[in-house]
Amino acid sequence: MRLLIVFALAGGLVAQAPPTKDPNQDLPPTIKVNVDIVNILATVRDRHGALVNNLEKNDFAVYEDGKQQTIKYFTRETDVPLTIGLLVDVSASQRNLLDIERNAASEFFAKVLRTKDEAFLIQFGEEAELLQDYTNSARLLTRGLSGLRISSGVSGPMPGPVPGPGPAGTVLYDAVYLAAHEKLSTEVGRKVIVVITDGVDEGSKLPIDQAIEAAQKADAVIYSIEYYDPSAYGGFLTFGGGGGGFALHKLSDQTGGQVFRVDRRHPLDEIFQELQDAMRSQYAIGYTPTNDVKDGSYRKLDLKLEAKQYRNYKIQARKGYYAISNQ
Repeated sequence: MRLLIVFALAGGLVAQAPPTKDPNQDLPPTIKVNVDIVNILATVRDRHGALVNNLEKNDFAVYEDGKQQTIKYFTRETDVPLTIGLLVDVSASQRNLLDIERNAASEFFAKVLRTKDEAFLIQFGEEAELLQDYTNSARLLTRGLSGLRISSGVSGPMPGPVPGPGPAGTVLYDAVYLAAHEKLSTEVGRKVIVVITDGVDEGSKLPIDQAIEAAQKADAVIYSIEYYDPSAYGGFLTFGGGGGGFALHKLSDQTGGQVFRVDRRHPLDEIFQELQDAMRSQYAIGYTPTNDVKDGSYRKLDLKLEAKQYRNYKIQARKGYYAISNQ
């Protein structure tokens, strides 16, 4: 009976998703789902960390498995619609931070959501739970945020990729997989996962590499907001389960995102503003790979600025993709 309940929860989560967006509706060809086009979203910063928005197509070079590719599509994305999944850590270690997260996230949605944007909200602790499905309403998302609750300490089924009760902990990797595979994989356009967490994973059924693979297959960029309460760890952050900053950097670096760390000089509301600026200041690059075999293999990507005057610039872009027919 427990397994039936779990599968019913998982099926219900998928069923809540609305019909996929029309790929031809107001979207430039660079971000359409197309089996013959590989799409890369990139953010470029100068040596001072400022966003660079004035580069041209010829400034970039794309390499797949070491072989240079011909860029077919190029545009600067500033107003293209976004699909955002916000994942909030509600494990016991976040108890003292939850009100701040709730208020800052509500303000973020009020500022960032535009007419054609959509967002959903997932909380995760010992299990992952969808609090608000796709909506363009900041009001509904704020109402969903009001439902954030610290994990009770009672294990239960997770409506995610693996059935069965989860041990006490924080299912960070399972939550990322759930957002990418169940929610974003069938969407088109620019897709972003924003995770607010201390980065410690304890109890996920899936490893971090499988969460990253799901995000890469969904063409989703992961932005991590590292926010932790030292008092929850006796004055310092431990890395139980292989988590912490290392895990967040791996999630974000492999998908072309960024890690933001909350501290006294960078409060959460300021980081949300930086995140908004980054998401609205991307280059969309598309190319037809010379290796056109759709065998499901992983292809390494390397996006470069080869001109000497840009040698101090830093590019944030995904590190690879899977050559699957439904990409």
